[in-house]
Amino acid sequence: MTDFDVVVIGGGPGGYVAAIRAAQLGMKVACVDQRKTWGGTCLNVGCIPSKALLESTEKWVYTKTKLKKHGISTTGCSFDLEQMMNRKNAIVEQLTRGISGLFKKNKVQPFCGRAQVLSGNEVEIQMDQEKKILKAKKIILAMGSQPTELPALAFDGKIVLSSTEALELSEVPKHLILVGAGVIALEMGSVWSRLGAQVTVVEYSDRVCSSLDPQIASLLTQSLTRQGYQWKINHESQQVKTSDSGCLLFLKNRVTQEVISLEADRILVAAGRKPCTKGLPELGIRLDAQGRVDVDATYQTSLPGVYAIGDLIRGPMLAHKAEEEGIAVVEMLAGQSAHVRYDIIPSVIYTWPEVASVGITETQAKDQGIDYTVGTFPWKANARAIVMEETEGMVKLIADRKTDRLLGAHIFGAYAGDLIAEAVSVMEFGGSAEDIARTSHAHPSLSEAMKEAAFSVAGRTLHL
Repeated sequence: MTDFDVVVIGGGPGGYVAAIRAAQLGMKVACVDQRKTWGGTCLNVGCIPSKALLESTEKWVYTKTKLKKHGISTTGCSFDLEQMMNRKNAIVEQLTRGISGLFKKNKVQPFCGRAQVLSGNEVEIQMDQEKKILKAKKIILAMGSQPTELPALAFDGKIVLSSTEALELSEVPKHLILVGAGVIALEMGSVWSRLGAQVTVVEYSDRVCSSLDPQIASLLTQSLTRQGYQWKINHESQQVKTSDSGCLLFLKNRVTQEVISLEADRILVAAGRKPCTKGLPELGIRLDAQGRVDVDATYQTSLPGVYAIGDLIRGPMLAHKAEEEGIAVVEMLAGQSAHVRYDIIPSVIYTWPEVASVGITETQAKDQGIDYTVGTFPWKANARAIVMEETEGMVKLIADRKTDRLLGAHIFGAYAGDLIAEAVSVMEFGGSAEDIARTSHAHPSLSEAMKEAAFSVAGRTLHL
């Protein structure tokens, strides 16, 4: 039996970051994951490989549609799907090796195997040919989540796919149906649409990305429609009939009750994810009404000595949220003060243009009875965006009318995922729209759109 101060179960963004930070704080740490490679869903079959394919396909579209205007001939250009996949796999391998290097540097003991919590201070690991018991003063659960399977659309890995299989297709589908209109669906749809697939989105609710600010969601929907997306909004998937070559999906319109069918060769089911909590209730670990692990303010579960973070617990299922919790929980265990501002965790959709948001939407401001003001600035009036041939989109800021405190930021445009960090920083320190407006922004840069939107909050936009 090996003794540790902390055993972390799960090697994804929350788990491996928690392990490294705990080691930095002087703890003896083990990290366990059932995969042979580190990084969890995010690095292996999620955030990183999807972004690699999005980057490749964005470059393909840019080559076909925008280089001619720059005076660059692209006659005869083509894409190589196998090479795109090879590049994606090489990036994943590079980054997983990087985590192994970080473990070695920080003296985190890695274990590859299936972990089972035996008690509040014991973990059993089933490795290839042996079992090992780790004794720990504290255990941190960071097993993440898995794709949600719909009753009418069971995954078969060939025709009815989860996001994992959608990252590994060896040929471009002729017609790809996306069940769900959230982040995963729209990003994976973008990859295959750009390479020539017809994409149809089936969404149960009455609009795309219901968590987004409605104005931004509308711009995104219009943009994807121009890119070739077709929509079946307010439709419920009822039944699928599959064959070796494709499928027939039956849908019911939730308004008219009409039943229709769509023929396709692949269906990607992206109807959300669920926490990996199998076996936890039997240990006395309480789950909440949504099936998530119930934790207190220090991330401790109902089983003393056992903590949980990331997709297992409340809050958005985002890699950076899990990282923040991983740092916070081990700093608390070390007696330090730590916190996570759940109200200002940014979210990004890596379509093109990108969508990024933080804080409340205009709808939420109205619902909460907040006296607010809005400032906007279009990408088409930003000099850098014009130079880049990326004039689609806008910045939208929401501020308290009386105090000018920044309450929300919503961006639809090129590199929105990078630009949102400025708003997050300002909101972290309780800053105002005026703080952004009075901050010098390099010219010409996309970030100037943030400054102009901040000026717009006060009704004094300069370049529009």
